[in-house]
Amino acid sequence: MLNHERLPLIAFLIATSLIAACASRPPSDGPPRAASSIPSQLPGDAIPREEPRSRYGNGPYYKVLGQTYKVLNSSSGYQERGVASWYGKKFHGRMTSNQEPYDMYAMTAAHKTLPLPTYVRVRNLRNNRTVIVRVNDRGPFVDNRLIDLSYAAATKLDLVKAGTGLVEVTAINFGESGSPPVITASAVRPNTEQGEKIFVQVGAFGEIENARRRFTALRDGGVKSAFVHKDSSVSPTLYRVRIGPIGDVTEYDSIIEELHRLGIKETHLVAE
Repeated sequence: MLNHERLPLIAFLIATSLIAACASRPPSDGPPRAASSIPSQLPGDAIPREEPRSRYGNGPYYKVLGQTYKVLNSSSGYQERGVASWYGKKFHGRMTSNQEPYDMYAMTAAHKTLPLPTYVRVRNLRNNRTVIVRVNDRGPFVDNRLIDLSYAAATKLDLVKAGTGLVEVTAINFGESGSPPVITASAVRPNTEQGEKIFVQVGAFGEIENARRRFTALRDGGVKSAFVHKDSSVSPTLYRVRIGPIGDVTEYDSIIEELHRLGIKETHLVAE
């Protein structure tokens, strides 16, 4: 594995400029201009394989739009839920952050902090559709967005029309050399068209009084759909303060904005 802290300064500057270019995506992006340009059959999932860490786009730190991001040392154990967006024709053929041409019909994605490249499974929490993509780009540099999918990946997850969707992203990791990829079991679910109920969790407490205080602060702050969930499946019992269920990304964004107004920044998207 490369020691990226010792990369020549010019390589770091090139990588940083590539990342910054990805942050300036204009709003005119979209699907192919004509239906005739869409392949008759979209590709299958990306096939995970062990790859060396890219010389480009891997930090260890980089700054975009005034914010500094730290690239993870490893993707091992990574799993997060959040909002997926997608990018298309405007960037077809342009260089990604690790200097590969972007192909809107390939199974790829952009992520702010995962090492390049990383293979991840993305699951649409609304319909349980899943895809495996190869992360080879940086982004999306928009508030409250987790991953930016290629047009092909977004199509297979049924996210193109809405533009965004609530997803679960799980890294696919490799054990000892030659061993098969490993993925967290919770990400492997039946591919049914019925999703799960989705909530924003804003605290998990061992004492119910602490949970009640958080709930009261939310209620007094105008968050009407907050409640306390008693979780007896763990020992000791936890009292989880949640908001929801959430209907779509617009509602999710509104809740996060309201929580930030109340000074609550630590949140988790949960699905059941």
